[in-house]
Amino acid sequence: MLGRVMYGVERIGVTRHGKLAAVVVGVADAEALEAYEAEQDRAAYREAMADDDGERVSIEDLFDELRR
Repeated sequence: MLGRVMYGVERIGVTRHGKLAAVVVGVADAEALEAYEAEQDRAAYREAMADDDGERVSIEDLFDELRR
């Protein structure tokens, strides 16, 4: 199974009780997924920074608002 994943660029699903429980992927796929997730995080950060109006709220005001 590992050889098929490593050399065949194959993804192998592992089931439990007939339902997909995990997927075995090669290193290249895992690295590509991590790079994609990192880029998504950077994009979300850039968007949050662009939307930031500079206004700040004290922790007390935040708790008061959450209690309402």
